Amino acid sequence: MPSGKRWVGTWAAAPAPAEGIAGFNNQTIRLNPHVSIGGERLRVRISNAYGNRPLIIGAATVALRDKGPAIVAGTGRKLSFGGRGSTAIAAGAVAYSDAVDFSVPPLADLAVSFHLPGDVPANFAITARYARQTNYVSPPGDYAAATMMPVGNLTDQWLFLCGVDVLAPSDALAVVALGDSLTDGNISTIDALCRWPDQLARRLVARAGRRVGVMNNGLGGNRILHDIRGDSGLRRFDRDVLAQPGVTHLIVMLGTNDLRNRWAKPEEEVTAEHVIAGLAQMALRAHGAGIKIIGATLTPFGNETYMANAWNPTREMHRVAINAWIREAGVFDGVADFDAALRDPEIPTQMRAADDCGDGLHPSDGGYRKMGDAIDLALFA
Repeated sequence: MPSGKRWVGTWAAAPAPAEGIAGFNNQTIRLNPHVSIGGERLRVRISNAYGNRPLIIGAATVALRDKGPAIVAGTGRKLSFGGRGSTAIAAGAVAYSDAVDFSVPPLADLAVSFHLPGDVPANFAITARYARQTNYVSPPGDYAAATMMPVGNLTDQWLFLCGVDVLAPSDALAVVALGDSLTDGNISTIDALCRWPDQLARRLVARAGRRVGVMNNGLGGNRILHDIRGDSGLRRFDRDVLAQPGVTHLIVMLGTNDLRNRWAKPEEEVTAEHVIAGLAQMALRAHGAGIKIIGATLTPFGNETYMANAWNPTREMHRVAINAWIREAGVFDGVADFDAALRDPEIPTQMRAADDCGDGLHPSDGGYRKMGDAIDLALFA
């Protein structure tokens, strides 16, 4: 590695078990991650975290995206793995590509393409995560290097891709956003990049000073204490926080789904004390790794229609107690007060109507941007 440089994540997606994927057979996937910081050297990470057999990658490329499934002519670079153009990723494992010389500007759209030469059936246990962005699947064939890839299907999922890293100055910082659907940007406009980590990345790029990569490891439905749609926050902490390249800061917004008890299981009903204990464990683990942790308050959901009976006065009491602890206990290195940014001053159990997407749980596009604006950039000095 060159002197004065280190690998820093510029984009990430938390691996999870795929939902509603029929499988693949001799097809090419083209995904369009929107990076935060730029660089002159790059690598990608492909995950088979939930696969039950090796994932075969026949060929892989990276390029600057043009429009739709097209890449900017002349920008494509072949990716290799240990010097080979193909690789087999063991079940449960992740593969880092070799570094490639590639000039990527900040806030750019990439096209990461890889050919799956064999049969990858749905019962393979495909690793993916919904994207709120349009990605592409080809008809049969290897189109990884094609300037204009033919399209067989569209997909709103990050299929297998879990990270993009750039070689950055040694003083560069990187922040992981660990959360649920409110961090993942559920219900936000597809392809509009309205998630609060997107807004944070834009603000950090616009600010003069050292570079700060932003990695969104939000996962819809995620809870601190119990698994759902993948691993719980505590279970995935090592992989999705501590193992992220160059991570120096963590913003954690988890606990809402613990309170909502989506599956209404009596044994999974939690109190403020349970959630606080889980968050305190995350703080201990982050500090043990030299990572500064920022606690995000939980936004109100008193008029939620996304799921019936998710809110009740007892759960609201616990939410208020959790937020008071986040603000006042001094466990965190900083606070992102998303509750204060979005709550209706007249009805504090609900979001302001303008900041609500309409389901009482997820913010509107403008509400997500307000969350990104509520984070004090001095925390990344």
